[in-house]
Amino acid sequence: MKSLAVVAIGGNSLIKDKTKTSIADQYMAICETARHIADLIQEGYNVVVSHGNGPQVGFMLRRSEIAAELSGIHSVPLVNCDADTQGSIGYQIQQAMDNEFRKRSLIEEVSNEFYKGDMLKTAITLVTQVEVDGKDPAFQNPSKPIGSFMSKEEMEKQKKMYPKSFYMEDAGRGYRRVVPSPRPKMVLEQEAIEILLKTGFCVIAGGGGGIPVIRTPENQWVGIDAVIDKDFATSLLGSQLKADVLIISTGVKKVFVNYNKPNQKCIDKMTVSEAKKYIEEGQFAPGSMLPKVQAAIEFIENGGQQAIITDPAHLRNAAKGEAGTHIVPDSKNKVIPLDEIPD
Repeated sequence: MKSLAVVAIGGNSLIKDKTKTSIADQYMAICETARHIADLIQEGYNVVVSHGNGPQVGFMLRRSEIAAELSGIHSVPLVNCDADTQGSIGYQIQQAMDNEFRKRSLIEEVSNEFYKGDMLKTAITLVTQVEVDGKDPAFQNPSKPIGSFMSKEEMEKQKKMYPKSFYMEDAGRGYRRVVPSPRPKMVLEQEAIEILLKTGFCVIAGGGGGIPVIRTPENQWVGIDAVIDKDFATSLLGSQLKADVLIISTGVKKVFVNYNKPNQKCIDKMTVSEAKKYIEEGQFAPGSMLPKVQAAIEFIENGGQQAIITDPAHLRNAAKGEAGTHIVPDSKNKVIPLDEIPD
């Protein structure tokens, strides 16, 4: 079996700046990221791609509200916005990946109980549900930023229009709307993802952290309004799939401590204990780098070999141990490239 890398793409990384927020702009950013993921696949890895949806789900929810205000058209529940963005962003990633595979004439050799023979490498998007606890305290304490950044004046104006909504300052970049973000418990479509991987597909799954669902007393699944943090959901997915490496793609090449201070420094490698110490010191901003580091820790503690945080351009080198910040178990003294990890 090839080594399995689960790669998370941040929703914010698909929006380069405030002047490039259109669907076309987003697709251009996705195409750039797809090239780097294809590099990783060409190195011989199986890849599952997940993505964030923080800005996009906020845009969709806001469009729904405006449409309801102006025309009386029914608004769209947040959980349905999760599903919509999972499909729309997944479609763009799938198309970009397929186009990249065709450019490279990337052929996959498959031989298992599902398929035998050569096939052109193909991406597929799977609508993914993720179980959460309906009693999760996050429902009483909304904290997940969605939508665009706002000035304090813009935030106050929107707050008057929607008094039941919540807003918070986001890592010094402005104010954003926040919604409940319960912790994921289980990715429902795990078996389907595994079958698709065995059949040679590059799978796009768990988009936007997955569609949050709860289990009823009658053992039925029901969607619930929330947005699951994509880093925690991807970490859980990686653990369920027993992935060799979790790669969280973000806007910086490496993780920094003392960020934006005169004594800031980048981290090449840190053990789980060191990462926890940095968290206790408040080194990582909530809603920004903190959940990424926490998700990496969870992946390692659930049996993962290593987790990497880096930007899209350094995915290939990061997997070789030559770039990014590597989070490893306390027992490891060095970063081990995936092709050197014993079976």
